[in-house]
Amino acid sequence: MAHSWKFGRRSVLGLVYSLLSESKSSEAALLYQTAGTICATENSHLYAARHSFSVKVSCLNLSESLLSEGNRPNQRAPVKEAQAALLDYLHSTRSLQFTDAEHMSKHSPNFLGRLLRRIGNEEDIGRSVTRFLRYHPINEFEPFFESLGLKPSEFARFLPRELMFLSDDELLLENYHVLCNYGIARSKIGKIYKEATQAFHYDYGVLDSKLRALENLGLSKTSVIKLAAASPSLLIGDFVNDDFVKVLEKLKNFGFQSDWICGLLSEKNSYRWCRILDLIHLFSGMGYSFEELRIMITKHPDFLLDGSGKIVNTLVGLYLKFGNGIDLIKGCLLQFPPVQCGNFLRTLRRGLMFFCEIEMEPEDVGEVMRTHPLILGICPLKKTTSILSTLNVGKKRLCGIIKHDPEQLKFFVLGTRLTPLPSLEKDIPIMQKMEFLVSIGFVENSDEMKRALKRFRGRGGELQERFDSLVKSGLNKEDVFKIVKKSPQILNQTSEMIEKKISFLVNNLGYPIESMVSFPSYISYTTERVKLRIAMYTWLKERGAASPSLALSTILATSDIIFVKQIVEQHPEGPKVWEKYKKHFSSD
Repeated sequence: MAHSWKFGRRSVLGLVYSLLSESKSSEAALLYQTAGTICATENSHLYAARHSFSVKVSCLNLSESLLSEGNRPNQRAPVKEAQAALLDYLHSTRSLQFTDAEHMSKHSPNFLGRLLRRIGNEEDIGRSVTRFLRYHPINEFEPFFESLGLKPSEFARFLPRELMFLSDDELLLENYHVLCNYGIARSKIGKIYKEATQAFHYDYGVLDSKLRALENLGLSKTSVIKLAAASPSLLIGDFVNDDFVKVLEKLKNFGFQSDWICGLLSEKNSYRWCRILDLIHLFSGMGYSFEELRIMITKHPDFLLDGSGKIVNTLVGLYLKFGNGIDLIKGCLLQFPPVQCGNFLRTLRRGLMFFCEIEMEPEDVGEVMRTHPLILGICPLKKTTSILSTLNVGKKRLCGIIKHDPEQLKFFVLGTRLTPLPSLEKDIPIMQKMEFLVSIGFVENSDEMKRALKRFRGRGGELQERFDSLVKSGLNKEDVFKIVKKSPQILNQTSEMIEKKISFLVNNLGYPIESMVSFPSYISYTTERVKLRIAMYTWLKERGAASPSLALSTILATSDIIFVKQIVEQHPEGPKVWEKYKKHFSSD
C-alpha cells in the first residue's frame, strides 16, 4: 500500500505538470499549488496519528477527483469553498474582525491543506468544512501565525499551551492591529513576532508610542514601516535603541539624510546596530576624513549593512594578518570594486584556498596580498584541477607564474577560456631574462644565475632598460656588471626610480657616483630612510660626535637599534634629535 501511495502521488503531480505545460492560465498554476498542498504528509494538530493512513487515501482520492476531466472547469472551487467556510467560522462564529479572518483564511495554505485532508473526498467541500468546524474547534493560533508569513516549523514554539482562541490573547490582537493600522503589511509581521515577541505583550498604547518615537528621530512613516519590518529589535526595550540613534547621528555628520539608511534595509536580513556603530568608529580610527567616509559609504553602503559590518571587519582582519598596513587597507576600501563585499570576501577566501591547493609558499601568498590586495576578491577562479590540467602545468610552475605576475589570475576566472602554456624550455619571459643575464656576464645555468632569476621581477626588455639607466648615470659597464651581480634586486625598481635615487645621492648628498660600486644596495632603500639617516649623521658630524668619514653602508645598512646605540647616542642630545627627525621625515 505504501508503494501504491507513492506511485499515486507521483502520478498526480505528473498530471499537474502536464496540465501546466498545456496551459499557462492562472487556474492551472493554482491547481498545481492546491494538489501539492493536499498531498503534503506533515503531521497536523487537527487530528490524531491513528487516522494517518485513511487521510493519505482520502488525499489521493480528492486529488484525483479534482484533476478528473469533469472537474477541470471548477478546479479552484474546493479551495475557494474551504476558504469561505473558514472565513465564516472565524468571523461569524469566533467574532474576529472581518479583515483578520479574511487574511487568515486566504494566507494559511498549510493549515487549509490539512483541513481539506481531514474532510476527505466530500462533494460539498464548503458545507463539510463548516460542519467539521462546528464540532471540532481549531487552534486559531496556527492559521494566524501562518498568515503572518511564518512556516509551521517556525511558529510551533510560539503556540500557547493553554489557549486555542485568538480572542483569549487580547494584547496579542491589540498589538497586531497597531502594526496593521500603522501600515505594516500583515505578511511581514511574522518576522517581527519571531524577532521581537516581547512587543506583542505590551500594554495598550506602548507599541504605538515606540513607533512614534522612531518618527521623532526625523524618520518618515514609510521609513519607520520598513525599519520595523527589517529590524524588529528596535521595537523592544525601554527606550529607542541607543546604538541606532548614534548611527543616525554619525550618518548625519557625514551628510546623509535620516531616511537614507532605512531605504537600503532588506527585510530578509536582521541588523545589529551596535556592530554597525563599531564599524563606523573603526573607520574613524583608521584616519578617514568625513568626506572620504561619505564617498566610501555612498558607493558601498553594504560595508555597514552586509552582516551589520561583520564582513568588512573580517576583511580588515585578513589584510592585517597578511602584513598589510593600515594605510594600505584604507586605500583598498576607498578603491573597493563595485561588488557586494560579501561576494568579495567569499571570492577572496576561495582564492586563498586555491593558493593552498597549488601549495604556494606562505610568504609568496602574503606578497600577493600586499602588492595586489584586491585581485583575489574580484577573480572568481575556476577549480584548481581544471586550471592545472588545461594549462598543462605543475603546481610549482603555476606558483611561479602567479608570483612573477599576480595579474595572471584574471585569466583563470570562471567563464574564461584557457589555452595550454608552452613547455618550460619555450617559456618566453624566462628565456628573455636568461638571455639578459648571459649578456651581462652571468654563466648559463649556474647557481648564481638561478639566484638572480628568483630575485628579478619583470621581463628581459624591462631589465635591460633599467640596466641601461645605470650606465647612463655615469657608471661604466664593468662597474654596472659588478653592481648587478652583487645586488640583482636593484633592477626590480623602475628606471625612473633608479635615476631619481642616483641623482639624490650625487646632487643632494654629495657622494660620488662611484660609491654605488661599493654599496649598490643603496638603491634598495627608501628615500625617507636615506634622508633620515643622512640628516642625523650630518647633525652628529657637525658637533664632532661622529666620524667624518663613515661609509654610506654603515649609515644606511645598520638596523635602527644598532644605529641609535652606536651612532646617535654618541651625543647627549642625539636621541631627542633622532625622534624629532623621525617625525619630520615621516610626515614628509
